[in-house]
Amino acid sequence: MFALTFLGTSASVPSVERNHPALLVEAAGKRILVDCGEGTQRQLLRSGAGFRRLDRILLTHGHLDHVLGIPGLFSTLGLRQTSDVMTVHAGPGTLDIVVRMLAGLWGAGRAPIPVAFAPLTEGQVIDAGDFTIDCFPVRHRDTDSFGFSIQSPVRRHLLPERLASLSVPDGPMRGELAAGRPVVIAGRTIDPEDVLGPPGGGRKLVVVGDTETTDGLSRHAADADMLVIEATFLDRDAATARDYGHLTATEAASFAAASNVKQLVLVHMSGRYEDEQILAEATKVFPNTRIAADFDHIVI
Repeated sequence: MFALTFLGTSASVPSVERNHPALLVEAAGKRILVDCGEGTQRQLLRSGAGFRRLDRILLTHGHLDHVLGIPGLFSTLGLRQTSDVMTVHAGPGTLDIVVRMLAGLWGAGRAPIPVAFAPLTEGQVIDAGDFTIDCFPVRHRDTDSFGFSIQSPVRRHLLPERLASLSVPDGPMRGELAAGRPVVIAGRTIDPEDVLGPPGGGRKLVVVGDTETTDGLSRHAADADMLVIEATFLDRDAATARDYGHLTATEAASFAAASNVKQLVLVHMSGRYEDEQILAEATKVFPNTRIAADFDHIVI
């Protein structure tokens, strides 16, 4: 299960209703921040999520509307005397921006909390056992941008009633069966298929920040349970979208349809349009679309 809390859903200019980009993802007891726009620390408080167990930030790219909240968040965590190391994952160019920003405030190599910087290259970022995070390059103007694919494995769980009927005792034998290996009890072989339920789990969440094209991204988003992606412009302003390195609602929806995703969630909303206009354009192509608002909470 993945739980998403949308902390900021605006484009580069925030509004009364929408803060700068930030998304909190919770999985298997871990909490990960994707982007950290200005004011994210207050959004964490207003959402009720708070700062507990928050020790990792994934940055899609280095534009200021996606990173300016980092110094404020770190300052507050420092005042709370957190001893946890905050790991920041981003492309090398984005990390350089963050490092220089922190150095300008606190001096080279210093910050209010322990910080580790992990440069991204395409492939696996984290293997947490219960889920993995992979990253892939995204084209957005002159940045080293990345999208993220967060997946939980397909698992089969032991069926208690079958274990009891076959007299399989608690302990190592059940572990063997759960791992897919047969066991022998009193001369009788118990096969894993006798006690395992149907496959379950196997969720996939894909998050793409700002991007000027979806070319080459379908293999990463394919069959996702949810795709979170920007839709800054309407199709009537496609030329302007190209100039600024963003997608239209039609392009985002077409990408979702081509990638066979189950649900599309649009973010990075521009104040030049009403939400209803963006949603109407997207749902013509991909009906299972919603626009995220600040503080929306979605569970996959």
